Amino acid sequence: RRHVPQGCQRPGRRPRQALRGGEPGRAAGPGRILEPPGTCFLFQDVCALLVQACQLVNFDQEHLVSKVCQLIHHLLNRFQVIVDEQNLNFLLSYSISALKQCSSWTHVEILQALAALVYNNGPKCQKYLPDLLGKAGLLLQFSDSAQPDVELRRAAVRSMANLCLSVPGQPYLDESYRSVCFQTFLSILQSSKTSDVDDITFCMLLQNALKGIQSLLNGGKMKLMQTDQLGSLLAVLKKCMFHGLPGLSIEMPPALYPAPLPQYDKRSPVKQEQSELAAFKQTGNRRKKSKGKQKKGEFGEDTKEDLADTGNESIHEIDMLKLHLGDVQNGPCSDPRTHALDVAYMPAGKDHLSSHYNSWKRISSSESEYSDAEGGIQSKMRSYQAKVRQGALACFLSAIKSIEKRVLYGYWSAFVPDAPGIGSPQSVSLMTIALKDPSPKTRACSLQVLSAILEGSKQFLSVAEDANDHKRAFTPFSVTIASSIRELHRCLLLALVAESSSQTLTQIIKCLANLVSNAPYNRLKPGLLTRVWNQIKPYICHKDVNVRVSSLTLLGAIVSIQAPLPEVQLLLQQPSSSGLNNSGTGTPHRFNSSEQWRKTLPLEGEPPDNPGNMPSEPCWLIRLCISIIVLPREDSCSDSDANFPSGSVYEPSPVRLESLQNDRQILCITLLLGLNHSENPLVKAAAARALGVYILFSCLRQDVMFVADTANAILNSLHDKSPNVRAKAAWSLGNLTDTLIVNMETMGQSFQEEFSDLLLLKMLRSATEASKDKDKVKSNAVRALGNLLHFLQPYHITNPRFRETIEESLQALISTVQSEATMKVRWNACYALGNVFKNPALPLGEAPWTTQAYSALSSVVKSCKNFKVRIKSAMALSIPSKRECYGPTEQFCQIWSALVVALQKSEDTEDFLEFKYSASLRTQICQALIHLLSLAKNTDLPFISETITENGDAIKSYVLQYMKSGVEENEAGMHTDLCEREKALKGAIEHLCGIEKQLEGKARIRVSVYLEDILTNHVNATELTEA
Repeated sequence: RRHVPQGCQRPGRRPRQALRGGEPGRAAGPGRILEPPGTCFLFQDVCALLVQACQLVNFDQEHLVSKVCQLIHHLLNRFQVIVDEQNLNFLLSYSISALKQCSSWTHVEILQALAALVYNNGPKCQKYLPDLLGKAGLLLQFSDSAQPDVELRRAAVRSMANLCLSVPGQPYLDESYRSVCFQTFLSILQSSKTSDVDDITFCMLLQNALKGIQSLLNGGKMKLMQTDQLGSLLAVLKKCMFHGLPGLSIEMPPALYPAPLPQYDKRSPVKQEQSELAAFKQTGNRRKKSKGKQKKGEFGEDTKEDLADTGNESIHEIDMLKLHLGDVQNGPCSDPRTHALDVAYMPAGKDHLSSHYNSWKRISSSESEYSDAEGGIQSKMRSYQAKVRQGALACFLSAIKSIEKRVLYGYWSAFVPDAPGIGSPQSVSLMTIALKDPSPKTRACSLQVLSAILEGSKQFLSVAEDANDHKRAFTPFSVTIASSIRELHRCLLLALVAESSSQTLTQIIKCLANLVSNAPYNRLKPGLLTRVWNQIKPYICHKDVNVRVSSLTLLGAIVSIQAPLPEVQLLLQQPSSSGLNNSGTGTPHRFNSSEQWRKTLPLEGEPPDNPGNMPSEPCWLIRLCISIIVLPREDSCSDSDANFPSGSVYEPSPVRLESLQNDRQILCITLLLGLNHSENPLVKAAAARALGVYILFSCLRQDVMFVADTANAILNSLHDKSPNVRAKAAWSLGNLTDTLIVNMETMGQSFQEEFSDLLLLKMLRSATEASKDKDKVKSNAVRALGNLLHFLQPYHITNPRFRETIEESLQALISTVQSEATMKVRWNACYALGNVFKNPALPLGEAPWTTQAYSALSSVVKSCKNFKVRIKSAMALSIPSKRECYGPTEQFCQIWSALVVALQKSEDTEDFLEFKYSASLRTQICQALIHLLSLAKNTDLPFISETITENGDAIKSYVLQYMKSGVEENEAGMHTDLCEREKALKGAIEHLCGIEKQLEGKARIRVSVYLEDILTNHVNATELTEA
């Protein structure tokens, strides 16, 4: 029996699945591998083993070279080994030399090893890029379209795709290499399958090319500006989105161009019918023979997904067939999917009905021409084809983020459905996938892409209009867009009632909510919202919590539509009987014609016909929302909750914890700290989140030892390979640093002195590194950084060990504020900088990073699209309490100027939903301006006076509005706010009067007198209001 080093093997640990290889292995903590039982290896040992093997095998021993490369590929994929830079350089040099010197029959294995080596190591491979991606680069040679060996070509493309993966915080590929890779991937996607290539290998080749383009779009922030480049990419993506889709075969041109009408779909009815027949024979055979042939637990993840897709497919097909043939009955207690006829008003023409009928009919398994083995191959092929479609949709989603919206909407007709003309088939679009694809995952992907297109489309869709009948020789663009909006409603509601997968159902409802938020219903014929409203009601009581949440979001979007529509008013006035009953279904009150709306509504200036009919009870939607908030949950967990243990129903509370006996409390804490080292990522994520809840308990947060133990456990999880674990650990780290600030304010310096300096330094470094991670991790990492920098004491800041880390932390916050990250990340970054400004020990106003921080916040407060982020940046700019903290006069004036510009732009937004935050934004900016005036020096006044001369009237109106809002809030119960605002304004006037004595001329008149005039107007207006 071999010796086991101490600390490598821990009792009670279960084996885990390797992330890349998918084969069972066992891990023994960070940097260790445990396989088989009783044996422990370090990552360094594996790297040393591989290097030693390469040193022993010469290139003339080609059989052994092949075996060594298989070993590299196997170990790196199986155990997720992190190769250090020195060993990586040696192994890469060996692999490249082997490709140059060994025979072609070894190249596939060598390229597989190369792909494993460069995975997530792209920034470390810079010096090898000329050999791999240069003009005569090896990967370019092997991936060329003239390469006869498809397996070799696929392996080369996979290596190239892995090289394109970005690593957070590391430099990305140069532009020249990015362009070469992009063209290579694009040419592969444009190529057609030859007869000597089997379908599965071709699908894997397409998958690798799609992953490569997605990595280029995500990691390199590649901007698709050239029309030819963008059109070529969109053409191949549309082609791959329908790859292998049963019953559909389309031919795409080399490039798409902006066009108002779909004009590129070329389909042969004969070929289409034949392909449908063959595809549906295969599908029917698969479904029949998949029953009862596998035992539970024998499937891998992919197999389980395929079987789930198969089950949902049969339900989806039957429902779709019923919907299109009219086999639907509407009853008072019917299932939501049976309301299809009220929703899906079919377009004219027989082609639409017949095409859907052909698409969903099935041949019984008794007529199948395939054997069991052939059926298994066909099932595997369909699985790979579905992955190609999913990869194309994921790539398209990344492309949407890289394209300006005004450019993207030029291709609207290529991807968004439009009502077909009489006698013509409907063009293929994203909704074709959402309605026809047998895989729920693919359907959900198509809906995610459609949601991304619809997001922020309010300005583009605002031209739509079909309220009036247009009788012209041509169809106006406004009518075309209106037709597209109506078709989107029809298709999404059709998908809603036919869908059986909860995850896909959630995406459908989210997509509907995006459509409702952006469509100009005041310019469209009434009735669209009624169909949406009536169809979504039953889903409020769906068993899945995500479906319920998205349903409420959709209802919220309907009632938030700009300029309350008569249609929405009537929907809200429906009696409770037309709402929900106890079973979760209802008989919604329907309006079948647009004329009935006009008859129901009173004319302008005319009183209602019968005011007594108005319901005296609150709206059913308000009562529903109140009941959800107030009443306890009846279900213990939903389908989605079951998949995420961290989202438990009952949160631990300090009352329950304190009520336990001391030994039970210790047991709970010890259990959580132990589970934080679990090899199961779900358990580890749940434990990390629970620690983040426990650290907020007053009975625990003041215990320095518990805080330290929790911090070490959370930092361990923050470096986990699972993104879910890291996200939960980052959230808990944010909570833990919140408690540090609370303890600093309540317990004073005693807690800070007891807290370990080394642990504090470790937390700073870990949070800085996490701020370069994905957005879900980054948002809480920057929050933690702000708290930690606020927590630092003067002796920390002067300590040489802390100095470099503090600088890196500050630069991470500043770059996050300036980045194109999500709203939540940037909001937290602005909040964190505000916390940094609260620490008097930091050299604010003197250090070089001060200028960068103020510049970043000034830019955000002027130009960020999200008003919440603007509000938080304005708040951060108003935090420094001394004039010296704002730096020299030039910097102070730049901040003042940015706030004035932001005040004038406080109503400029493309998104109507942001308007509700404009008042809060103006309030915060006015507070910041008055705060700056109360600190201004005599050297600042000339510039302030000049600004007031140019924009005095606008500033005055906004400040008066700010003061007036204090009166309104005072009436609502905020008795101190008005006094504080007047006190701040008077304080600024007194301060300015004091320093203006040192100046002569207009500066003295323009600023203090200007503010006194504002205060006088405000006092007079207040007295008149009270009188």
